Amino acid sequence: MTKKIDVVLLTDARYVRPKETTPYITNVLLEDRLVQQALYEEGLTTLRLAWDDPVFDWSTTHYALFRSTWDYFDRFGEFSNWLAKTGRKTCFINAENLIKWNIDKQYLQDLEQHGVHCAPTLFIEAGTAKTLAQLHKETQWETTILKPVVSGAARHTYKLTPKNLQSHEALFKKLIANESFMLQPFQHSIIEKGELSLIIIDGAYSHAVLKKAKKGDFRVQDDYGGSVHQYHPTSSEIAFAIKAVNACRPKPLYARVDMFTDNHGQLAIAELELIEPELWFRMQPNAARKLAIAIKKLYR
Repeated sequence: MTKKIDVVLLTDARYVRPKETTPYITNVLLEDRLVQQALYEEGLTTLRLAWDDPVFDWSTTHYALFRSTWDYFDRFGEFSNWLAKTGRKTCFINAENLIKWNIDKQYLQDLEQHGVHCAPTLFIEAGTAKTLAQLHKETQWETTILKPVVSGAARHTYKLTPKNLQSHEALFKKLIANESFMLQPFQHSIIEKGELSLIIIDGAYSHAVLKKAKKGDFRVQDDYGGSVHQYHPTSSEIAFAIKAVNACRPKPLYARVDMFTDNHGQLAIAELELIEPELWFRMQPNAARKLAIAIKKLYR
């Protein structure tokens, strides 16, 4: 069958034809318009669809570009099946094996093995009988962050302290019965300085933002009142981000490297986002063109 569409931008059904307009949704739509316009200027045809569109024939597009598929972690089984099935009909950006690797945050262990410093992390397999108290005693960590290994938008993310540990035991027992979690020592600089996000496109640094949590919270996501600011990274921060991206196999076409200064004063990876990260093209519109040019190069 002849491929009729160059690139399909993948989103969440909530953002295809939203009935309400909020600042959050407005940003989603603006970001995708910038990408579509940049692709158009490179001579590429596009569509924008929900990843679970029930009627679209995925064999009619050359590429499917992940953009805002922000419900996949709530529908992980369904998404995984769709990924395997659709991957036989078209090419994903980023590549399918990178997507699968990046879904589970145990990829942090692979980065560490390639010399990329990450926060200390204890991975807790689903079904464990250990309590939070036991896990904290074993690690000797006092204040920690607990979150699922497959997640996004701070879903089931909790800040644990000696004062609230007992009150989270019942919830943890319920959650760990069904999915794996990770435990990390709380990083104080994220509250004091914020978290950096460096955008890497086609192996080169593009732009960066600084994310800050609202007063009294620890989550930098705007879902929880966090704010985003333009940021000019240092050469060492850029080199660290590129080192993280270079540790990936194959190399991603785009990546968002979330980093912070850890409790010992070292740069550390918070997350390496290769699936559907917000890339803040609205704060750096020419970056959308960088992505479009990189996609156009795939045709050579």
